[in-house]
Amino acid sequence: MTAAASFDLRALRRELGERARALGFDALGVAGIDIPEDERHLIRWLGEGLHGEMHYMKRHGLMRSRPQQLFPGTVRVVSARLDYWPGDAREAQTVLDDPQLGYVSRYALGRDYHKTLRRALARLATELKQRIGPFGYRVCVDTAPVLEKALARNAGLGWIGKHTNLIARDRGSWFFLGEILTDLPLPLDEPASAHCGSCQACIPACPTGAIVAPWRLDARRCISYLTIEHRSAIPEGLRKAIGNRIYGCDDCQLVCPWNKFAQAAAHPDFKVRHGLDAASLPELFRWSAADFDARMRGSAIYRIGFERWSRNVAVALGNAPTAPEVVRALEERRRDPSALVREHVEWALEQHGMGG
Repeated sequence: MTAAASFDLRALRRELGERARALGFDALGVAGIDIPEDERHLIRWLGEGLHGEMHYMKRHGLMRSRPQQLFPGTVRVVSARLDYWPGDAREAQTVLDDPQLGYVSRYALGRDYHKTLRRALARLATELKQRIGPFGYRVCVDTAPVLEKALARNAGLGWIGKHTNLIARDRGSWFFLGEILTDLPLPLDEPASAHCGSCQACIPACPTGAIVAPWRLDARRCISYLTIEHRSAIPEGLRKAIGNRIYGCDDCQLVCPWNKFAQAAAHPDFKVRHGLDAASLPELFRWSAADFDARMRGSAIYRIGFERWSRNVAVALGNAPTAPEVVRALEERRRDPSALVREHVEWALEQHGMGG
């Protein structure tokens, strides 16, 4: 038995919410650990191979839907929301409409959210431990095998939209989620009800048709997957649809009517860095590996590495209007050391009538 047994758990839950706000979180809720319907959905999704090359999704088996297997003794999941909408960024649609600029998903314009989120969650757990004494817990961000959207829904933080992102009624979907798995039997929050109604704006908005049905995403067609998780050549049939999106994609969120309630994030880590909200594609393609390392270290983008970053920018240059600076930037890397990059450079040059 932990020292927490002698505390009023309802009062403790209220205090936890207050401390979360003080640490910069925008919402916090508590869920139980049982999500059987979501587990069945996960099994079907994996069985159909819709996860693409994300083999880790299958490798962890049912641990992803059973937090008590990830951290034995878990009886509750504390789910926290941290908003990231970058109010200082160039307007998203303006960038998407300019094919000479590279579009970076709004969540990746600032510092790596994993570190920011993990630090804040760890501090919240540490403060609670100082308050009540030892208890069992594990801090998780989205690198851990947890069905965080299902748990956040059950914690009352929002509902899962037809694009498979979580939507909060008061802020839309521009936020990160993190969890504390714990053995504290905290009072449960009411699960969030769904409010998509008959709206399906996100489905036709997907440039590659990756939302194959409401609440059903084929990751193999998703631009976020193709530019971030996919390690090999981007299928030729999907390259034109990628447009100028060089890291991630936000189209399904940009059309969601609930995002009219989004507010600029207060956290300084999510402010735009290195002009990535409206960067010139030829300039980005002239980066060396050292340039990438210097600019992207500390960013979520750093994880994909210079090779995949170059692959993505090459595709976007292939989709840009033919111009001397575009062709010149591509020709300068025709003999790139990476076969992956060279393949995409040749494809891009072919789009400008410069193949062979």
